[in-house]
Amino acid sequence: MLQAAQRSEKKTKGKKTAPHERYLEAYRWMLQTRVFEDKLASLYRGGLITGGVYVGRGQEAISAACGMFLQKGDIFAPLIRDQAGRSAFGEPLIDVARTYLGSRQGPMRGRDGNIHRGKPGQGQLAMISHLGAMISVTVGVLLAKKFKGETGFVGLTTIGEGGMQSGATHEGMNIAAVEQVPLVLVATNNHYAYSTPNDREFACTDLVDRAKGYGFEGYTVDGTDLAACLDVIGGAVKRARAGRPPQLVVASVLRLAGHGEHDDASYITDEIKREPFAQDCLKCAEKVIVDLNLADAETLKKWRDEAAAEVENAVATAQKEAAPEAGEEDWCAISMRHLVDQIP
Repeated sequence: MLQAAQRSEKKTKGKKTAPHERYLEAYRWMLQTRVFEDKLASLYRGGLITGGVYVGRGQEAISAACGMFLQKGDIFAPLIRDQAGRSAFGEPLIDVARTYLGSRQGPMRGRDGNIHRGKPGQGQLAMISHLGAMISVTVGVLLAKKFKGETGFVGLTTIGEGGMQSGATHEGMNIAAVEQVPLVLVATNNHYAYSTPNDREFACTDLVDRAKGYGFEGYTVDGTDLAACLDVIGGAVKRARAGRPPQLVVASVLRLAGHGEHDDASYITDEIKREPFAQDCLKCAEKVIVDLNLADAETLKKWRDEAAAEVENAVATAQKEAAPEAGEEDWCAISMRHLVDQIP
C-alpha cells in the first residue's frame, strides 16, 4: 500500500498530469468557492457575521474533488474548509449565505454556529467537530446502510493533519477497516494545525505511512494540482465503491489563510511559503486552462462574473431576511418535532 502511495506521488510530482475530463467543472466550483469565501471574510471584518469564519483558501481543488464523485445514496461528511465539495455535492449557495447571516429561513433556522450545517436526509452529515469525530459518525452510517442490505454506496469524509493526531481519528479508522466499510478518508496536510507545524504534530515521514497499519489503502496527491486531485480522489471513491478496503488519501498543500479570519497567520514562515505545495491551486488551475487552451480569457472572465453575481444575489437575499425571534421560535429540533407532538 505504501508502494502504491509512492507511485502516486511520483506520478503527480514527476510530470504534469493531463487534465481530467471534469477539470473545467471542478474549476468552476473552486472559483465560486473562492469568490464566496472572500465575500464571507469581508462580511466578517465588517461585523456582519456572528461567530467565526473558516475558509478553504488553497484547498479548493481537494475539496471540489471530494464532492464531485459522490452519487445519490452516498454519504458526505465535510469539514470547515470544504465549501467547494459541499457545493459540488449539491448544497445551495443561498442555504450557506442564510446560515452565515443568521436567517430564520436557512436550514438551521438561525440557530447554532455556521459550520455545523448539513442535510442528513440527503446524505450530507452536519459537522460535529473537525477533530476526527466525523470519521466514526460516517462509519456508523455506512454500517447502518450495510445492515439494511444497501449496496453500491460509499462514504467520504475529510480531516486536517492536526485532526489526524486525535484519538477519535484512530478509533474511527480502526473500526472502518475492521468492518470493511466503503470509506474514503481525505486528509489534507496544510502544514499547520492552527499554528503548530508538522514537526510538532507527528514523527512519521508521511501520514500516508499509517494506511497499512490501519488496513487502509493509501495514496498521496499534490493538493495544488487539480487534475491530480480529480484522478487520485476519484480513483479512491471508485475503489471503495468496488469493495476494496477503506481508502486514505493524503494531500499536501499550504493553508493560504489563517486558521480562521480572526488569525493573521503570522507564524507561517517565509521558507514554507516558497515550497511547491504553497502554490495557489486556483491560479495553478487557471494556468493549465490557459496553457492548454481549454478556455479563453473572455470565458474565464465570464465565469468569474457569473460566480460573483451568484454570490452577491445569495448574500443580498439572506441579508433581507429576518433573524429568529427568541420568544416566538419553535426551538425544538426539526427531527424531534413529531415526538414532542405526541406528548399529552
